Amino acid sequence: MSELLSEHACFGGVQRFYRFDSAAIGLPMRFSVYLPSGAEGKRLPVLFYLAGLTCTEETFMIKAGAQRVAAELGVILVAPDTSPRGADVPGEADSWDFGVGAGFYVDATQEPWSRHYRMYSHILELRELVLAELPADGARVGIFGHSMGGHGALMLALRNPELFRSVSAFAPIAAPMRCPWGRKAFGGYLGTDESAWRAYDATELVARAGQAVFPKGILIDQGLADKFLSEQLYPEAFEEACSAAGQPLELRRHPGYDHGYYFISTFVEDHLRFHAERLA
Repeated sequence: MSELLSEHACFGGVQRFYRFDSAAIGLPMRFSVYLPSGAEGKRLPVLFYLAGLTCTEETFMIKAGAQRVAAELGVILVAPDTSPRGADVPGEADSWDFGVGAGFYVDATQEPWSRHYRMYSHILELRELVLAELPADGARVGIFGHSMGGHGALMLALRNPELFRSVSAFAPIAAPMRCPWGRKAFGGYLGTDESAWRAYDATELVARAGQAVFPKGILIDQGLADKFLSEQLYPEAFEEACSAAGQPLELRRHPGYDHGYYFISTFVEDHLRFHAERLA
């Protein structure tokens, strides 16, 4: 059962912030919800957004400007936090790309992280909570995200296509086994056996599937002025894997755009309409 922390009128609907006792994490976790008007007596499509490194459940709702379009389309938006809070793991706040704010949407198997850092299970748990407590249609659930959250969205959707009917991403860490961010996170949370990492790498998952998991396509937007593009993101690796597997992919490359929320807010309407069409 979730606890409503605050509620704010927004584009005719309500922006809410919640907390609940997460069984997956073993700690209280927060999440945010935008609920458009007209939900009374209906079941609406719901879209989960996974944020990137250092972000919280507030970041997307404050910065992306997505509520206006969600209100028009009648889509519920949900944004979880990016890691456990208050786990008190030694060193968890020592670096910005591992630990607090950097859960990487994996279930850690290595001590001391494995007790609380179970963000993969947390997202699936939150999906069930939202379907139980909000007017959300369990047959019309999509997922998208940014950077670390783009990795999370692609990975969760590819592993659970029966739970998520649509998927898109902004500047995702598309091949985390190949980049410094991913290798640091996977090594710390999952250990040194790289075969265990493949279950959390979107490029590896597409290659393993060998066919179209999402026949109606995947949408990715990538800014070409993104300072992390060449070293951390590897969209071309994901593109190659999709091509080999016959997975339809629209990878849009945008000159001049960087990695931040000015980029996301420019193209977020396209993503919401992409999902609404597939969740109709």
